[in-house]
Order: sequence, then structure tokens, then C-alpha cells
Amino acid sequence: MNDQWTALLDAIQNVHSADATLCNFCPFPDDITHQPVAPFHIPSSDLLQQDVGLAQGPFKHIITAVQTAAPMAHWRQTYRGKNVSERFLDEFGCFCLIGTGGPFSSAQMNAWFVYMPANLTYPWHQHPAAELYYCLSGSADFFKQSNPAVTLTAGGSCYHSPNQPHAMVTQSSSVLAYVVWRDQFDQGARLCAPDDGDSGATRF
Repeated sequence: MNDQWTALLDAIQNVHSADATLCNFCPFPDDITHQPVAPFHIPSSDLLQQDVGLAQGPFKHIITAVQTAAPMAHWRQTYRGKNVSERFLDEFGCFCLIGTGGPFSSAQMNAWFVYMPANLTYPWHQHPAAELYYCLSGSADFFKQSNPAVTLTAGGSCYHSPNQPHAMVTQSSSVLAYVVWRDQFDQGARLCAPDDGDSGATRF
């Protein structure tokens, strides 16, 4: 197992275990096992590694560990071939730390790192897994069905219930988030309308 992955896991475990919101959503798993990673590069990986503004604030050590691990990660292209812009495909990025494609596995939760540069929109989407976004650096506006928009900065969190449509928009700064999935890992995200099943959705 690469030392960079172990360092990143240890760093995020310390934050997760010390945060009541994260622990109440899902305690950090006690069944972590190692698994091989097949690195897969996308342009967002380069943007993340070159983003010198990220490594500030209380989570600088984690952000540095994420940037160090980025070249070895299997970056996801969930929406390739879908109705999204080329800019989104080039600049949005995420990779798994715990779960399919990541260096670790667990039956209790999946964990991801999601990166978006400034002035980018993550379109409305949903998935069966319950989800918690935890902002590590920067800021972003979070939208979810039947709720007012909120702006998260470092240390802020946003919960998405199963199959609840949600979206994210960055403004003047990039954002890096730690994202935890609980239950129903076998089904991924899909694009949707903001008001799927609910006429009271907030729009941007």
C-alpha cells in the first residue's frame, strides 16, 4: 500500500472521528481493507494539483495529502456521454478513497473527494445513497429539493437524503469537499430535474 494513501486515510479519519455531524451521519468504518488502485487521469486532477489557493485554513494537511495522492487516484468520469458541458467534464473531478476504485474498501460507507474550480455548476443529480458533503476548502452554493440554498465554507456540511435532487455551484473560489455515502453503494448518480417528484424545489 502506498504511503500517500495511508497518510490521507489517517488524516481524514482524524477529522471524521472528531466531527459530530460526520459521526452522526456514519461513524468512521472499522472494517477498512486495502485494495489495488488503477490510476486514471482526467484534466481536473491537474487543476487540483495546481490550485495553490486550496491549502489554507484548518484542513491544510488534508488538502496537501489529497493533492499528493491525486496523480495515483482513479478519477471518475460519471457523466461522460451525458448532457453536460465539455467544460464541466474537463474541470469537475472526484475520486474514491473508500469504495469502488479507491485504495480502501468498507461495507459501512464510501468516501470521496470532490473538486470544482471557480465559476462552475454541478448540475442537478440524485442517487439512492444518503450523502453528506463536508467542505474542506473554498466555498460553494448547495441546492437541494425543497430547501433553501446554503453556502458552505471550510467545516460546513450539507446532507442529501436518498434520491433527493441536489446541485452545487462555485462562485469566485474553488472548492474541495469530503463526501460520504451511506447505504446502497451499488447504484451511482444520475442527472435529473430539480423538481423530480416535488414542485417546491429551489432553482438557480
